Amino acid sequence: MNDYLDQNPKLQSLYHRFPSIENFEAQIAEKQTTFNSSHRNSLVSVLQKQYAEIEISQLTQQNIESLKVENTFTVTTGHQLNLFSGPLYFLYKIISTINLTTELKVKYPAYNFVPVYWMATEDHDFEEINYFNFRGRKFRWNTASTGPVGRLSTEGLADFFEIFEQELGHSTNAETLKKLFEDAYLKHNKLADATRYLANTLFGAHGLIIIDADEADLKQHFAPYIKEELLQQTAHKKVTETTEKLSAYNIQVNPREINLFYIEDNLRERIVYENGKYIVNNTKLEFSESEILALADSNPEKFSPNVIMRPLYQEVILPNLCYIGGGGEIAYWLELKSFFDAVKVSFPILLVRNSVLLVTEKQAKKASKLDLSWSDLFSKQIDLVNAKAKVLSEIDIDLSALKNQLESQFSILHEITAKTDPSFAGAVKAQETKQLKGLENLEKRLLKAQKIKLKDTLSRITDLQNELFPNQSLQERQANFSEFYIESGELLINKLIEKLKPLEQSFDIITL
Repeated sequence: MNDYLDQNPKLQSLYHRFPSIENFEAQIAEKQTTFNSSHRNSLVSVLQKQYAEIEISQLTQQNIESLKVENTFTVTTGHQLNLFSGPLYFLYKIISTINLTTELKVKYPAYNFVPVYWMATEDHDFEEINYFNFRGRKFRWNTASTGPVGRLSTEGLADFFEIFEQELGHSTNAETLKKLFEDAYLKHNKLADATRYLANTLFGAHGLIIIDADEADLKQHFAPYIKEELLQQTAHKKVTETTEKLSAYNIQVNPREINLFYIEDNLRERIVYENGKYIVNNTKLEFSESEILALADSNPEKFSPNVIMRPLYQEVILPNLCYIGGGGEIAYWLELKSFFDAVKVSFPILLVRNSVLLVTEKQAKKASKLDLSWSDLFSKQIDLVNAKAKVLSEIDIDLSALKNQLESQFSILHEITAKTDPSFAGAVKAQETKQLKGLENLEKRLLKAQKIKLKDTLSRITDLQNELFPNQSLQERQANFSEFYIESGELLINKLIEKLKPLEQSFDIITL
């Protein structure tokens, strides 16, 4: 990601246009020319059906309607259906998307730009999404799931909620969170519907469109690419060529020969080609070539794209200009450019989402009182403790002056050894090494002694860092939004909307 953000020339063949406000002009013109406008009406029809049972804002309604028009384009982010939104960066991805559409409208007022959250309803790795963290505790939903998570029943979440609500307390914001959880998960039968309700409640006022692409009408438009994948395996060929160019990096995803799953309510299994047959892995289902091609035409909803094909599906059915994701997501998108070129689908601009550290006023005051900079707090804890022990110590812990003095004294001995028997030189060098090592050990013991003496202050420093970086990890990957909503209420999202600048590529520290 550093090389991408620095626009390192060795990566330039892996993306189309870098995310600058100026580059969207050409992206708009290209997408307007290449996007199949006949897809717009079915897209709007599907969205209207999916929103039929929930109340939506006037702005979201306008955005859905505007998708019928050829001068309307989307900016998209995608995310798993994590329980109660999962980690904080769920918010940051969506707000980055909303704020970019606002910036684009100012720059290009002749066009409409709508933010889209693509729900990963067809994923089936339930263990990745069935929990969230709240105040250091993990709340896990224990149930069985074998098919696509979007179709998973929410039955059993009432028992989960009874445990969670006890942790929330009885403040006004706590009651709001309880109602949000109840309305989302206890009044909707499927996880996709619950997640749509949750995201719409949090972001509907800002015009967010939430899409579940597990729809036959949308997959009808994707059917030609499904058949191409079954017959030609272009994705495997092209992505493999690209990953070979990326050997200096950690490869995010590796393509399979066929990058499609077969999908039903309780089944999502890979399609493999063996002995002239298309076989659904771990089942007795198998198809001849003509049978599986006919199925792609008649029932394209039976096919589910994997991580390699999903981005293509998105760009086929949406008039999309830009995809916003985390570093890992953008890294695997960079593997896909040659594949998109081969199947003649416009490749979107790729933008790394905003990252944020949320800080309460109390924590900010504590950091100031402890004379801690943000750079200090982002340090590794052992480095932070050692550095602060040296700063706070009343005595000089650094014995470099003594080491220099010792080396100076031994330099005189080295001059003497040059004038006598060479065997003496080894003894002198050994003694020098021993005494320098002794000083280094004394320095370490002195630092340890001062850390014991300064234990109370250093404990306050590490306690604060542990609050801000749970499990010595980024807060955005650990904490759930509810932990901050319970303290700040609607201020949380309003402050994020105000502060996040998606094209500035900054790591924001926001005090609530």
